[in-house]
Amino acid sequence: MRRQRPADAAAVIARFPRVRVLVAGDLMLDHFIWGSVERISPEAPVPVVRVTAESRRLGGAANVVHNLRALGGQVIACGVIGADPAGRHLTDDLRRLGASVAGVVRDRAAPTTRKTRIIAHQQQVVRLDHEDSAQGDGRAAARARGFLLANVRGADVVVISDYGKGLITPALLAALAALRAQRPFPLVVDPKRVNFGSYRRASLVTPNREEASQAAGIDIRDERSLARAGAALLARWQAEAVLITRGEQGMSLFVPGAPPRHFPTVARHVYDVTGAGDTVIAACALALGADASLETAAVLANHAAGIVVGEVGTATVTARQLKAGLRAGGGRRGQSRGM
Repeated sequence: MRRQRPADAAAVIARFPRVRVLVAGDLMLDHFIWGSVERISPEAPVPVVRVTAESRRLGGAANVVHNLRALGGQVIACGVIGADPAGRHLTDDLRRLGASVAGVVRDRAAPTTRKTRIIAHQQQVVRLDHEDSAQGDGRAAARARGFLLANVRGADVVVISDYGKGLITPALLAALAALRAQRPFPLVVDPKRVNFGSYRRASLVTPNREEASQAAGIDIRDERSLARAGAALLARWQAEAVLITRGEQGMSLFVPGAPPRHFPTVARHVYDVTGAGDTVIAACALALGADASLETAAVLANHAAGIVVGEVGTATVTARQLKAGLRAGGGRRGQSRGM
């Protein structure tokens, strides 16, 4: 695997504004209710949250778009929203970021996916989900998939942000694999269980540890089981690389014919991992779109994730923050042995 120095990683970040990324996936709106807890309800054994503030943020594939824009990339969003206030908020926020919404299709038969998180004293108390499991079955979803397949050649890199809500289907994944077989293009996939059997021939797949265990059928407990799972996923998905994110233990990169490379976490504090996977796939996509090595992409993703997990709620990292993190951390490269 080709290595790059920390200085090279900074040069890759400088090329991010030239990279055109097409993001397809499940667009969501995250709603946060902030408050404090001072007592337990007399009606039931649950905390009483005194609300102090509310906010909304882009979630799901929309948060991938947000991360890409924060890092300086050019982005086209592709997905489905409802014909409702949440959908209008989502598209308005995407446009405000400078992202194109040319591939966003409005569905009058289903609501925009929303996740409401109630947070007190920097801790999530409960999450409320508003969604329609059949959203991916209608005409709106078919139009969004058609847009994706018609526009892959105009992008430097394609990102599939699969949250298992129905837009990403086995047929769509097979069509993308067929297009790559005809003429390769960078394809980065954030997988979900519903489609574990359908991912094929991607440039990079980025499961977290739980997803990797489920997809490989191997309980990841130690270095040996991690290595077995990584090798199994490379074979199952016929991928050029698999990057397993492991929370406080960092990340591990697997490529065919090479030993695993482990990247210890650079996070000083871990407050909330919400959306960290979106940051990882955004950093990886931009790095690969900027012609960086897989190792450099993993280094950048590791540093970016280390920044966002220090924030509460769905967060992003800017190119300036990422460069500063690289300087502070020395641009840590992976280790071939040990974890």
